[in-house]
Amino acid sequence: MIFNKFMYNYTLVIFMKALQFTIPVCPGKSVIVQEDIAPNFYPYLHRHKEAQLIWVVRGSGTLIVENSIHLFQPDDIFYLAPNQSHVFKDTEYGDEEDNIHSISVFFDPAGQLAPLFDLPELGQMKRFLREFSGGFKLDNSHFESVSERILKLRSAESYDQLLSFLYLIRILSENNSGHTPLSTVRNKIIEEGEGLRMSMIYNYIMQHFNRDLSLDDVAGVAHLTPQAFCRYFKKHSGITFVSFLNSIRVHEVCKELTRGDYESIASVAYNCGFNSIPNFNRVFKHVTGTTPKTYLTRLYSNLPEQKS
Repeated sequence: MIFNKFMYNYTLVIFMKALQFTIPVCPGKSVIVQEDIAPNFYPYLHRHKEAQLIWVVRGSGTLIVENSIHLFQPDDIFYLAPNQSHVFKDTEYGDEEDNIHSISVFFDPAGQLAPLFDLPELGQMKRFLREFSGGFKLDNSHFESVSERILKLRSAESYDQLLSFLYLIRILSENNSGHTPLSTVRNKIIEEGEGLRMSMIYNYIMQHFNRDLSLDDVAGVAHLTPQAFCRYFKKHSGITFVSFLNSIRVHEVCKELTRGDYESIASVAYNCGFNSIPNFNRVFKHVTGTTPKTYLTRLYSNLPEQKS
C-alpha cells in the first residue's frame, strides 16, 4: 500500500456540464461489480444514475468531481454519489493495455434497492448514503477492511453478492470518520455538447500545463476568440482560465513534492509551468493556504518511519 498520504486535496469550484453515461446492465443483478484494466480511464466528464464505489488499484492522476479537484494514486478508494459529474485524468496517457486497473461497485439506491434501504434495520446505511450525497474519499485507515470486502463482493454470486454488498455498506457506514468530502455543490444541468467541449479543453490544459500555455492557445482549441473563450470558460467552470490553470499547476507541484524525487522546490515549480518563483509562492499559498516549505514540513511529519 502507498504511504500514508498528507493532504493535497483542496476545493476548486467547477461547474462543467457532463455527459450522461449508461452503466452496462447485468440481468438479475441490482449490484454491478466492474473490473477495468485498460490504457486509460474514461476521458470525458460524465455522470450516471448509479452510485459508484471505485478502488484505484493501479494508476495516478487528477480526479475532478463537480466543484472539486483531488489527486488519486494506487489504493485510493472513492465513493461517487448518484448523478455526480466526474472524470479521472491519468498523470500520463500510456499505450500499455494495463496502464490503469480499477474495481468499481455500481448500485442505484433509488432504484431496485430502494425498498431494501427503506427497511428500518438498514436505517443507518440509508442515513450514511444521504449524509455523503456529495461523495467522499475513503480515509486510509479503513482501506484494508473496505478493499477486502470489495474483493469478496467481486467473487460472490447470486444472493451471496447482495449479502456481501450489505456488509460493504455496513463497514462504510460504521467507519465514516475521517473521510474527505469530494464535493459540496451539485450540478443538475446536463448538455452532451458542452460536456464534450469542456472535456476537450480540460484535456488540452492537462497535457500542456507545464509549458508557457497562453490564453490564445487554449482559445484556439475551443475555436473561440480569446475574449469569447474567457466568457465561455468562466460561465461553464465558475472560475477564470488563469485561476484554473494555476490550480492545476499547484496540484502537480504537490504531486511531485510528495514523490520526493526532485532537486529543489524551485525546480519542481519550473517543471510544472511556473516561470517566476515569487509568483509561484504567491499562487501556491493562495491555492493551498500554506507556503511550499510548510507544506513539505507537514508532509514529512505524516510519513511513516522507515524501518532499518
